[in-house]
Amino acid sequence: MESLDTKVTRHETIAIFGATGTAGDGVLKAAMNDPDVEKVNVITRRPSRRIESGVASGRVEMTTHMDYRDYSSISGLLEDVDTVYWALGTSAANVTKEEYGVIHVDFPVSLATEWLSARKSGEMSFHLISGMGAGAESRMHWAREKARAEQELFDLADGSKMRVISYRPSYIVPSEERANFGHNLAHAIFAPIKLAVRSTVIGEAMLEVSARGNQLENGTILENRDVIKYGNGYRERRESGKD
Repeated sequence: MESLDTKVTRHETIAIFGATGTAGDGVLKAAMNDPDVEKVNVITRRPSRRIESGVASGRVEMTTHMDYRDYSSISGLLEDVDTVYWALGTSAANVTKEEYGVIHVDFPVSLATEWLSARKSGEMSFHLISGMGAGAESRMHWAREKARAEQELFDLADGSKMRVISYRPSYIVPSEERANFGHNLAHAIFAPIKLAVRSTVIGEAMLEVSARGNQLENGTILENRDVIKYGNGYRERRESGKD
């Protein structure tokens, strides 16, 4: 992994979408613990225990937002954001195929479109949690929709000041505070063969990729092994103090 020999300055004001879910909670935890992140904006329909704790500590600013196909009401907030971590989503078992496409494609593409319009200057990086197995040729509808979201975002960012990085984790294990015995057992079994990843590791990987600026170009797809690699790199860098 290429070394990072400059001060981290590329993820100072972030926005997290989906922070109440399993993956988003881990991303939020990692962001709250990162001293280089100056401002953590959480855009959500409802609070969670971690969000409320972050707000109480002054580390998090929560914005209640209900329409995820129209972000004009938070355009002013988005103008100052340099990094978006998108963890919003649901299981295909919970919604119809049409609803799944709206949530996993229309929602993030609408946000990225509004963000590009709102941010007048400065670099922008959009970090999308997709999923292992995503692919345009897959027989699974959810996998095709995940791939469609990736491609529409990559195309939207092409030639702009925004770059989009997609993360394809396998089984996502909740943060330690939220995990139960079954979660931890699954992690113990599947993590050694790179088929499970803790949600906080996803957050750390996102922070590490953000810190590396344009080392990873628009359209980069990180599989589960890559997510673990960058998460490990983040912790090693923090422990060594080499920012």
